[in-house]
Amino acid sequence: MPKELKKPKVFVAMSGGVDSSVTAALLKKQGYEVTGVFMKNWSQPIETYSKKKSLCWIDERRDAIRVAAKLGIPLLTFDFEKEYRKQVVDYMFREYKAGRTPNPDIQCNKLIKFPLFLKRARKMGADFIATGHYIKIKNGKIQKLYQAKDKTKDQSYFLWTLGQEQLKYCLFPIGDYLKSEVRQMAKKLGLINAQKKGTSGICFIGEVKIQEFLKKRIKEKPGEIITTEGNVVGRHPGIFYFTIGQRRGLGVSGKKPYYVAAKDVKNNTLIVAEGENNPALYKKEIELKEVNFINRQAATKKRQLVLARVRYRQPLSQAVICKKSGNYNLIFKKPQKFVAPGQSAVFYNKSGELLGGGIISRCDK
Repeated sequence: MPKELKKPKVFVAMSGGVDSSVTAALLKKQGYEVTGVFMKNWSQPIETYSKKKSLCWIDERRDAIRVAAKLGIPLLTFDFEKEYRKQVVDYMFREYKAGRTPNPDIQCNKLIKFPLFLKRARKMGADFIATGHYIKIKNGKIQKLYQAKDKTKDQSYFLWTLGQEQLKYCLFPIGDYLKSEVRQMAKKLGLINAQKKGTSGICFIGEVKIQEFLKKRIKEKPGEIITTEGNVVGRHPGIFYFTIGQRRGLGVSGKKPYYVAAKDVKNNTLIVAEGENNPALYKKEIELKEVNFINRQAATKKRQLVLARVRYRQPLSQAVICKKSGNYNLIFKKPQKFVAPGQSAVFYNKSGELLGGGIISRCDK
């Protein structure tokens, strides 16, 4: 009798949501030996928009336990709270205090979900890790990432920091499905979270009032709100509480709505533009730092045509990425709206392959 082939082991990051639950189910059906992993990264009570104190990790873990039991797989809990607080939360406060707008979800993927989760999973004997991200991966000599089938749920924007050494161990099975199909599969499997609402807000923390959250660590520093023409129209409690493109919560009004166009850290002023199509809200050329190319072959070109976005779910736009003296500039064919330093610019080729991305450092033009 031939020996039974050993099943490849995969550790699936299970958040308690429907996407990661169906990810685990699909991989089990495909013949993998599946172990679920719940990551406990934040345990402090938070005040939600409903003004209720919430310990969301307890509820999420309970759902993950129920799904794992239904699927007949074990569920482990990895505690990365210390690392998450230092590398994601502290980073977020530093960036806001400096007048920039960070993306904690991208930082979490870069420094928590993939390096720490992957390292521990591999140490415990896993051949692969998997997450419920909506993105496609094509394995080969070079691992390539592509936009998901469901363009309304595509999460490639959040995964531009990944590299080949991580991707060769990664699986993203729901990238080939629509969200509606994922819910249908969950319903057929009898999973308790089949119709569960998707999470929003800060990764692992939840939907919080960002200004109130920032005030816990960043003291108010009042200053003037001025228009792009130089007229004082109000006062702000601190420029770090606002982001480029913000309309609500400014406390000022005009013939047309005001939008945050820039933050002058040196003079502690918030600069606003009147009207949603004001030219001051658009930028054509931006400078990038911490640029990462997933496919290193793309990094060898000094100039290449790409499709890019500077915000999640923003339509892709034609651009040229240029390498100048070690830095990268992204020049759009048409000016882009609400470009915020600290956020990510992500670029693709015409076939939908995610080439990489970078942090927006400047957008003067």
